[in-house]
Amino acid sequence: MNLAPRLIENEFVRLEPLDARHREALRPLADDKSLWTQSVMRADGRYFDAWFEAMLGAHESGAQISHAVFDKLSGGFAGHTAYLAIQPAHARVEIGWTWYAAKFHRTHVNPACKHLLMENAFGAGAERVELKTGSQNLRSQGAMTKMGATREGVLRSHTLTWTGERRDTVYFSVLEREWPYVKAGLETRLSRVAMPCT
Repeated sequence: MNLAPRLIENEFVRLEPLDARHREALRPLADDKSLWTQSVMRADGRYFDAWFEAMLGAHESGAQISHAVFDKLSGGFAGHTAYLAIQPAHARVEIGWTWYAAKFHRTHVNPACKHLLMENAFGAGAERVELKTGSQNLRSQGAMTKMGATREGVLRSHTLTWTGERRDTVYFSVLEREWPYVKAGLETRLSRVAMPCT
């Protein structure tokens, strides 16, 4: 598996490798405490710069590949997503640190991003793509299930959140041999999106 930072895009979204110019574009989108209820960090208000520096530092060190998500339909940024736990020797990668401003929830943005990220990962030689979320994050679990990812189980008391509480974490995955089925489902959903007239 050979994943490297690069701009990837389709007709719906553009995923730009994170850099300093994205700071102010993402700041107002992250300013919603409800986005961070089960996260290890929060990025609303005064917490944003620490979150952004952590994401940028991990990206620049190669520990993760972060992307600012640009929505082509609205003409503005929508949020953030990343490749984490990149394991070339095991052909395994996680998609995580994904969040979108509330107005992009239950829209084309998430399926378009997941399509791009998985196609890029499997094209780079991945055999397994992992996703995880807090046990109380039913919206994310629903999105992963709807996408066709397999729910693998719950790791109890897995992660310390920024509130000091421990959360259970639900794991999902898509294997390379399952990707054609998942891809077809995502493409069917995206085919229903009304594109603006040009």
